[in-house]
Amino acid sequence: MSYDLIQTASVIRYPYLWAREAERGETEGRKERPFAVGVRMPRPDGDLVLFFPITTKQPEASRFAVEVPVIEKRRAGLDADRRLWIIFDEFNTDTVGNSFYLEPEPPTGRFSKAFFLPLLRDFISRRRSATEVSRFR
Repeated sequence: MSYDLIQTASVIRYPYLWAREAERGETEGRKERPFAVGVRMPRPDGDLVLFFPITTKQPEASRFAVEVPVIEKRRAGLDADRRLWIIFDEFNTDTVGNSFYLEPEPPTGRFSKAFFLPLLRDFISRRRSATEVSRFR
């Protein structure tokens, strides 16, 4: 497989490390979960990628999170019968090709541009209040 399929709005599996776990000193994600690829930015030492977690646990109202509509769950290869949210107020960053966690597996699917890009623009406008957990240090 190739890392080329890891693009904006792709959904792949990754051992996401929640900010609350990182704050407690944990360095490994507890389980592999689906997540949305937010942005992939070219860099000479490996492309930087931002990952947003997808969860079945309904987030608190104060969180910047969006429930995934049924049609988008199907496009992304997710369980259409479960309620799912994308969390945008925290994210992991990692580098393609130099990661201990990122594998060149094919995505399970991808969100439509019409759904995902407005959310990404909203994230960019709120970026300073989001929590980053870097996985490549």
